[in-house]
Amino acid sequence: MSTNSSLPRKQRKSLYTAHHTERRKHLALSLSRELRSRYGRRRIPVRKGDTVRVISGAYVGREERVTKVDYRHYRLVLDNITVKKADGKMKQLPIAPVHLMLTKLDLADPWRRRILKAPAEEGETPTESTEALPTEGAAGPDVAEETEEAEEKK
Repeated sequence: MSTNSSLPRKQRKSLYTAHHTERRKHLALSLSRELRSRYGRRRIPVRKGDTVRVISGAYVGREERVTKVDYRHYRLVLDNITVKKADGKMKQLPIAPVHLMLTKLDLADPWRRRILKAPAEEGETPTESTEALPTEGAAGPDVAEETEEAEEKK
C-alpha cells in the first residue's frame, strides 16, 4: 500500500503494512554501470545469490554474495559481513539496501532472464555449460565426412 501522504507516521505505517509484492519493490537495488548498459535498466529486485558491492558504511568497497533477503525488516544478509557479539560469537550483519549496488546477477531463473531479455547462455552455471558443449565426433558421421571433403577441396 503506497501512500501519497507527507506525514511520517503514515509513511512508516505503509512500510509496516505493505504487501509482499510492494516489499519486493522496496528491495530493488541499483545496477552497476556495466549492468545498466547491458540490460537497459536502472534497478531490479535483489535475490539470494546475487553479488552486491557495499557503497557506504563501514564495509565500503566489499563485494559479497547475498545470503538472505529479509522482506520483513527490509534488510539483506551478505556472506563474510559479520559483527562480533558480546559473548565473542560472530553474527551476520543485516544491511539496508540503500547501502548496496548490484554488480553480478544470478540468472539461473528463466523468468528473470526473460524479464532482462538476457540470452540463455548467461544464466548457465559452469557445470551446465561444460555439459552442453558437444563432444568431439558427437555431431554424427555425415558432418565429419562433409568437413573432410571440404578440407580436401582446399
